[in-house]
Amino acid sequence: MFETPLSPLPRLVFPSGPAGPDQPWWNTQRGSAMPFHRYRRTPAVRVPDHRDWPGRTVDRAPLWASVDLRDGNQSLANPMDIQRKTMLFDLLVRMGFKDIEVGYPSASEADFSFLRELITGDRIPDDVTISVFTPARPELIDRTFEAIEGADQAMVHLCHATACLWREVVFQMTTTDVERMAVTAAEHVLRRADAAGRTRLRFEYSPETFNITEPEYVLGLSNAVAALWDASPDRPVTLNLPTTVETDHPHVFADQIEWMHRNLERRESIILSVHPHNDRGTAVASAELAVLAGADRIEGTLFGNGERTGNVCLSTLALNLFSQGVDPQLDFSDIDGIRRTVEAANQMPVPARHPYAGDLVYTAFSGTHQDAISKGLRAMARRAEEAGEPESRTTWQVPYLPIDPKDVGRDYEEVVRVNSQSGRGGITHVLRGSYGLDLPRELSRELAERVQRAADRDGTELNSRRLWEIFSTEYLEPADPYLTLKDYEVSHGPAGTDLRALVTVRGGTELALSGSGADPAAALARALTAAGIPADLLYLTQHPLTGSEHPRTPAGPASRTAAYAQLAAGGRTWWGVALADRPDGAVLQAVVSVLNRVHA
Repeated sequence: MFETPLSPLPRLVFPSGPAGPDQPWWNTQRGSAMPFHRYRRTPAVRVPDHRDWPGRTVDRAPLWASVDLRDGNQSLANPMDIQRKTMLFDLLVRMGFKDIEVGYPSASEADFSFLRELITGDRIPDDVTISVFTPARPELIDRTFEAIEGADQAMVHLCHATACLWREVVFQMTTTDVERMAVTAAEHVLRRADAAGRTRLRFEYSPETFNITEPEYVLGLSNAVAALWDASPDRPVTLNLPTTVETDHPHVFADQIEWMHRNLERRESIILSVHPHNDRGTAVASAELAVLAGADRIEGTLFGNGERTGNVCLSTLALNLFSQGVDPQLDFSDIDGIRRTVEAANQMPVPARHPYAGDLVYTAFSGTHQDAISKGLRAMARRAEEAGEPESRTTWQVPYLPIDPKDVGRDYEEVVRVNSQSGRGGITHVLRGSYGLDLPRELSRELAERVQRAADRDGTELNSRRLWEIFSTEYLEPADPYLTLKDYEVSHGPAGTDLRALVTVRGGTELALSGSGADPAAALARALTAAGIPADLLYLTQHPLTGSEHPRTPAGPASRTAAYAQLAAGGRTWWGVALADRPDGAVLQAVVSVLNRVHA
């Protein structure tokens, strides 16, 4: 039933080229000096008839089992003290974990004391099952039962290694010796459980190094232990199958889990669990495929902390489900708070690019990404408005963002951030989100050039305040204005707009202007041209700027107007911008802004 690896698909061989006869001509990579011949692949499992798992989908969350307080704690340079452990335990409970491995009490006085404090302090909710880890040695099992004395309910987790390499090199035992050890330890656990009094106990068995143990052998051990513990539907045994050291592709692990799922005795009385490690960097994929293959439960840590490259990351697994419309049954609505607590407990940072939780995972610096995200967010807003519902209820569809950052407690301000790699899409998004400005396309292109120069010169990211500073200096606050609008009076009639205005020209000369036009800006442009200051108005637009919606908008009345004007002068086009308390004032100041830039 278990064979050597499946034959590979036929290779398409191209004419021999510089890469050698075994590679296509376009692949010019050369053989490395790495001693790859020292390593061998794990024999693949051939599932009889066919695999079922590739055709399945996941429509519900597995049982999540946190091992942050045991497996994660054992991997820390500075293991957690009771205070840090308590902080992390409380977080896990708040998030909704119902299966929490609280420690290894027979190996650590700190773990033993922490467990006693949980029990004597009545800190364990009624619907939470704590798990305690023990090796297959009688004296350590005894110490473990001392630690859980008085608990309302608990699960004793018996673990020992089963793989050939461990048997021969570490323990110097035969398969018969290991089987005898497993049965003896399981019997001892049962005897201690019978004497445990009022504590409701369940059992967990982990054949450590499962993934590189002979399948028939580990199946026999698992069946023997489950039978000895009399696994039943009303008192199921948790059979936990670890990839203690990840050695192969995720689909190989899925095949192993499916074979166990099909062949286990008392399957209806077994909670089939997996405990993937991340040595190959594919623990998340291994866990997801294992669930497709029949696993009911996943052991891991919140952000993947563990020995070597770590355990499987439960936050990634849970939020992967969330992103597919499946309730993860864990609360990640404040992912930054969760991360801060875990970092404080572990005294290790979560990387900035860690899925879902890192500082930069919802952030785009690339111009093309920024433009797509900005357009996606605006399309979301339109769909919500058309449907007459809040955006928080609208189906999420935004390019480059698999979930809405707000659903995990993030703010849109951090989604698009500007540096030298950014384009106009990101700049307009930040100005719209932080200040309520809706720049015309051509104006945004012009501004992008200025921002690009500043970003190249500064060599750092430009936050929204720095972006506003560049924008304001360029369009709103000239260092030496050519024109200053001192006063104006506008009258609107059926034939158009009549304007009277007083302006000061650089040097102190005052001009009293009057003119007519389709709107105040056109009237001002005509009056300035008549006064010898050419102003050929090409384009004008305006929109309200509501301070309550954009709290970062520079101080002013609750409702203001932003205006954007384009003029032709000196053989080219120029843009100007103004913010004012009244619409008429905004469009007039926008024309003045253009001329100040023309004559800067």
